[in-house]
Amino acid sequence: MATHTETISDEPASKLRWLEDWVAGWGAAAIQCVVSVGDITLFTFRTFAWMFTRWPRREAVLANFNQVGVLSLPVVAVTGTFIGMVLAVQSYSQFKMLGMESRLGAVINMTLIRELGPVLAATMLAGRVGSAMAAELGTMRVTEQIDALDIMGANPIHYLVAPRFLACLLLIPTLTIMADFMGVFGGYFYSVTILGIDRHHFWYNSQQFVGHWDLFSGVFKSFFFGAVIGMVGCYRGFNCSPGAEGVGRAATASFVYSFVLILFLDLVLNILIETAHNSLWPDANPVF
Repeated sequence: MATHTETISDEPASKLRWLEDWVAGWGAAAIQCVVSVGDITLFTFRTFAWMFTRWPRREAVLANFNQVGVLSLPVVAVTGTFIGMVLAVQSYSQFKMLGMESRLGAVINMTLIRELGPVLAATMLAGRVGSAMAAELGTMRVTEQIDALDIMGANPIHYLVAPRFLACLLLIPTLTIMADFMGVFGGYFYSVTILGIDRHHFWYNSQQFVGHWDLFSGVFKSFFFGAVIGMVGCYRGFNCSPGAEGVGRAATASFVYSFVLILFLDLVLNILIETAHNSLWPDANPVF
């Protein structure tokens, strides 16, 4: 009888312990999130401080420009070309049902230049450049090369982070323009050659519906995407856990966090850009 009473009395206690563990887990996660945000904010401030007070070495900047920009051109060009073709394939049937297939060029080029070009170029570079930065700096952290630089009096952020961040910030907009160009070319080639769209109407409608503001908005967003890729990749590498497993986790986390932040920034920047556009030109939105 006593055993049955003790079992019943233990049930509320076990539920209370489960609730306490659940609240403690969420509290620990919230504290860790705040600490991580503060840490990466300080890391960003230190990087900008070194960039404005002392310019990185020319050799380091050029090497990272080659790694981020030149070596990424084939990947970005191929990605942009196929995205333009895919947009043509997916949009043609719907536009043909409406009798508006001649305006296919407008929707392909507007979607590429304003949205898919910057986002997909940044996503490809987050996987190629951001993960590589995190893995490289993580290996240097694990093998104590970063600590050796600090001991020798060379600031690791100035020597390792600033050139990489500068390369991402300045070259990803250029790669975005390359992705836009190749996407427009791919969409034009498939639409005119395969789908039989008249080339005059393809370019005429593109000119009517795609303007300088669309190109500006896409390139403007890419600056923020590049800054996120460079900063997150370098931060994850600098704060890598020990061992080969830690390096792998740093590279994976760099891509995942960069991708999520790219989508979040894309939403926020689109809202701000549309608000600014509507306030400056309230009657300038064309309707198909």
